[in-house]
Amino acid sequence: MSQTRPTIALQLYTLRDLTKDDMTGVLRQVAQMGYEGIEPAGFGNASVSQIKDLIDELGLKVVGNHTGFDAIKNNLDGVIADNQTLGNRYIVCPSIPGDQRGSADGYKQFAQTLNGYGRKLSEAGMHLCYHNHDFEFKDQFDGKYGLDLIYENSDPQFVQAEIDTFWVQKGGVDPAQYIQKYANRAPLIHVKDMTKDEKQTFAEVGTGSLNWPAIFAAAEAGGAQAYIVEQDVCPGNPLDSVRISLENLKQMGKLGS
Repeated sequence: MSQTRPTIALQLYTLRDLTKDDMTGVLRQVAQMGYEGIEPAGFGNASVSQIKDLIDELGLKVVGNHTGFDAIKNNLDGVIADNQTLGNRYIVCPSIPGDQRGSADGYKQFAQTLNGYGRKLSEAGMHLCYHNHDFEFKDQFDGKYGLDLIYENSDPQFVQAEIDTFWVQKGGVDPAQYIQKYANRAPLIHVKDMTKDEKQTFAEVGTGSLNWPAIFAAAEAGGAQAYIVEQDVCPGNPLDSVRISLENLKQMGKLGS
């Protein structure tokens, strides 16, 4: 694999209905498809050590790990230990607690809280990222997006971004421009497409309405380390959907020697 392009990984949340009963079998299928990495959101029915042994066997790498805010808050040492086992450097907080969304102060306080955990993770050789949905754009205070309040009130050294392209567009903002805004602070990009119809729901990468050439140009100029395919809801077998997304990424020249 070239060292100059982002790793192509899969957010395992997409396959959550399968990993709950057969994490190891799913990982084998993901590797066989040609994915280079994974981003867990829970460990299904496998232990951390089992996952580590299997990804070593399969040649996969963990590019990030979605970890609920409660786990970060209440069990940071355990989170660090698990991710050291996995060889993962990026801990991703998937969302702000709902009770802090109602005000600018709530967002600012959450940012400062993340900053503290990010500092501790940095001491362990890891990075904390925040993953957006669309509500952080709909939550506006004096003309500022809630998401910007998180980044403006935290240290880029300790709080970085995992930008989810679907949710940025769903929030009414151009994903490429938003990635460009946080150049060198967005190591992880959730590569997620949106249907072209009025439903604007989840789609296989390359089949929807997002401007992938612009998104990839902005991400790579800004130092992105991984493109992480995710499809929250799939129309049929989710393995078929993640295979289609990967094939389209290959055709776009994002996967190759």
